[in-house]
Amino acid sequence: MAWDTERTRRVILEAAVEEFAARGLAGSRVDSIAARAGTNKERLYRYFGSKEKLFDHVLAVELDALVTAVPATGTGTDGLADHAVAVLDFYATHPHLPRLLFWEGLERDGAAAEVARRSHTCQEQVDRLRVVEPCLTDTEARGVLLTITTLAAAWSVLPGLSRAVLGDGDAADPRAVLRATVTAMVATACAAAPPAIP
Repeated sequence: MAWDTERTRRVILEAAVEEFAARGLAGSRVDSIAARAGTNKERLYRYFGSKEKLFDHVLAVELDALVTAVPATGTGTDGLADHAVAVLDFYATHPHLPRLLFWEGLERDGAAAEVARRSHTCQEQVDRLRVVEPCLTDTEARGVLLTITTLAAAWSVLPGLSRAVLGDGDAADPRAVLRATVTAMVATACAAAPPAIP
């Protein structure tokens, strides 16, 4: 019987997402990932090379899923605020992604092999944000993208801090807080923008 390579790769990736989100790169074990996937660690190494490369691949796949599922659309400040809320909603249904991002930050120090490829994806996102709100400079759009990505992740990764800062009730509604934050940030940037030359 032929080995189903694609299925095996997929179940390894699914197992790796769960393991890395729960334990990070340092705490995860290849044996555990292989056992979750119902395969052996030799096959995992054959497909992905190392635990570090598997982590990088997992994060790239998960970020690509976010970019595909939540493209920046709409127009103006409201379009960007809508995009921010859509990212928050995506994280709510994919809670492993914010955890993976935070684990990467804690354990990888930005030295991942995927950073160059991810920079290209981020630039595409920055360009999309600037189409939605043309008054933003490249630098401002980068700040908006980083703010959306990290602030939206904070509610699932830092729930205690989120509650301590925002309290309870309406003021603690993540969607409203994120919408207001992005709206204020973009409005400030656009108010400072020089007028367009006709």
